[in-house]
Amino acid sequence: MEKVTVIGAGLAGCEAAAKLSSLGFRVVLREMKPEKYSPAHKSENFAELVCSNSLKAMRLESAAGLLKEEMRRLGSIVMEAAEKTSVAAGGALAVDRDLFSEYITDKIRSDPNIEVVTGEVTELPESGAVIVATGPLTSDALAENLRERFGGTLSFYDAVAPIVTADSLDWDRVFLGARYDRGDADYVNCPMERDEYDAFYDALVSAERAPLHEFDNADPKVYEGCMPVEIMASRGRDTLRFGPLRPVGLSDPKTGRRPWANVQLRLENAAGTLYNLVGFQTNLKFGEQKRVFSMIPGLENAEFVRYGVMHRDTFMDSPRLLDRNLSLKSEPRLFFAGQFTGVEGYTESAATGILAGINAARYLCGEAPLILPETTMLGALVGYITDESVSNFQPMGANMGILPPLENKIRHKDERYAALAQRATAALEAIL
Repeated sequence: MEKVTVIGAGLAGCEAAAKLSSLGFRVVLREMKPEKYSPAHKSENFAELVCSNSLKAMRLESAAGLLKEEMRRLGSIVMEAAEKTSVAAGGALAVDRDLFSEYITDKIRSDPNIEVVTGEVTELPESGAVIVATGPLTSDALAENLRERFGGTLSFYDAVAPIVTADSLDWDRVFLGARYDRGDADYVNCPMERDEYDAFYDALVSAERAPLHEFDNADPKVYEGCMPVEIMASRGRDTLRFGPLRPVGLSDPKTGRRPWANVQLRLENAAGTLYNLVGFQTNLKFGEQKRVFSMIPGLENAEFVRYGVMHRDTFMDSPRLLDRNLSLKSEPRLFFAGQFTGVEGYTESAATGILAGINAARYLCGEAPLILPETTMLGALVGYITDESVSNFQPMGANMGILPPLENKIRHKDERYAALAQRATAALEAIL
């Protein structure tokens, strides 16, 4: 049987290799460690967790818990390893990082269907099925090869704005409209009086910023043209009012006059469930973002499904390049998985590895691909990163906001999330 090449032995690559092996395929797993390390990696083992030992919440009624349950049902080696090496962490799934990586490394190296080949891959094989799972710190040589193949489209995830759910906004305080009535009420507007703006400004410029990793500082050119809102604010009290918070061309329907300042939110997805804070790229700590940005009128109870971040993260323009089976539109033998596709988080990366493995196997067998329903968390996540309507594509993690709304609206969040989780697991069971 034809071998499949998997490039990268992180969580996504290990999931892909293990899944292919379980389906009877032989795999060549290419990994540059220990000959060469990315700036973030230190261990020789596979599936190295570099930032945290937590795989987030366990509760099925949470986005992270739902995704992990779907992964279990899809036969995840990461979930198997996590359960074997877990440590006490309340309601979260946390692991002993060393034991976790050792467990997966042993399973992969002892698998008779998987051949591990050490050394840096600088260009994609010109034939055969390939799964690329090289992560956000893809080596420079391979990144350049991919840029040429994609037509120059690889992005640096530098400073990114937060995203909130539509149903968590206070619609009595905000209004729809575009500046000078240009467009079809494309934006949600959060008007600010002078005292509200002053309080917000003071909180913003004094908020605590997140430290950058050493490798994020390696190339300052990464951050040109994408200034964090707190840096812009530090240049003067009125800088934001003449920049992203400029109120010109707007009239608050409640007062009939122009606001002192105005924050705009832009639709993030076609379903209309998520909004992006325009111009709010930031490197504040997550808790500070919640505290400060909740001072914006209409966002007092906003649910943040993605906080702003600032770090180096190479990823592809998946909405333009990938099909929903995670194969390259222009070259169906090439599959992509992990953070390189624009998913954010350990479990999200691993989950796409499972799906890429399944679909690479189906491709080789001449079978129809597995396209998960968007009512499942993994299906919705893949749907998001391959949705051509997403503007200014940036990485996204699992969150309840990317799931399609329920037919019958449930006001209480816990009950709504429980119903979404029940719908997701039922949909996954039906398709499996």
